Amino acid sequence: MPARVRTAVIPAAGLGTRFLPATKAQPKEMLPVLDRPAIEYVVEEAAAAGIDDVLIVTSRGKHAIEDHFDHMPELEAELERKGKSEALERVVALAELARVHTVRQAEPRGLGHAVSMAADHVGDAPFAVLLPDDLMVDDAALLRGMLAAQAEHGGSVVALKRVAPEEISAYGCPRVEPVDESLVRIFEVVEKPEPEEAPSDLAVTGRYVLSPGIFDALANVTPGKGGEIQLTDALELLGKTEPVYGWVFTEGRHDVGTPLDHLRASIELALDRDDLGPELGAFLADVVRRRDLR
Repeated sequence: MPARVRTAVIPAAGLGTRFLPATKAQPKEMLPVLDRPAIEYVVEEAAAAGIDDVLIVTSRGKHAIEDHFDHMPELEAELERKGKSEALERVVALAELARVHTVRQAEPRGLGHAVSMAADHVGDAPFAVLLPDDLMVDDAALLRGMLAAQAEHGGSVVALKRVAPEEISAYGCPRVEPVDESLVRIFEVVEKPEPEEAPSDLAVTGRYVLSPGIFDALANVTPGKGGEIQLTDALELLGKTEPVYGWVFTEGRHDVGTPLDHLRASIELALDRDDLGPELGAFLADVVRRRDLR
């Protein structure tokens, strides 16, 4: 039986250029989605799935991420002194979500290289990779399903979302064969195909449960443009020696990788909240009416 997945790796070393100038002096992953930074949602997802160890791959200028998940005695004491118990509880809970560690990627060399930075920390055990541009608002159901599939079948498991034909050219698209209702076996991945050339309607998205064999694959994959090492290329290489599966899902994902997607996610998440949804819904309806957007 495969070892239990205890570690989640969160690559957060990118420069966040799509959000400049907001990201000139703060990490993109710390930009708020409503009242929490995006990366907090991702760490909470890992914890909700039973993962108690988190390694965040960072780069220069990203100390705020590490600070966010650490205790802040001065703030905690001040909140306690002022009787702000709810705020105190939230701040303390952040530091106790999981054991959060960081490792620095010296230069941006692709997602695969960022994942390879976790080799010493992970060791010879399977682990999860969670991309912070993807927020999963399904109470970790997707990640738990992937962990269960990896525990039963071994190998590696990649999250695959069903998308419309006109969307597929924005994603890696795998050729697959079904295993059961939610699980498929991946045989190759075509990067950003035209709809008529896509081998399936499935898109690779930002959740992975990987066997430790991925580190050998990453070490042997041929670097691409700019010397970047891509995780997709390593998964194809890994698939020649051990199974790589896909866990298929259809909803529950919010992309926050661009300003427009970030705004969309914030609106959707706000509409789902009892304290924000009704008033925001009324405001949006009024905007649609006043601007004649129907």
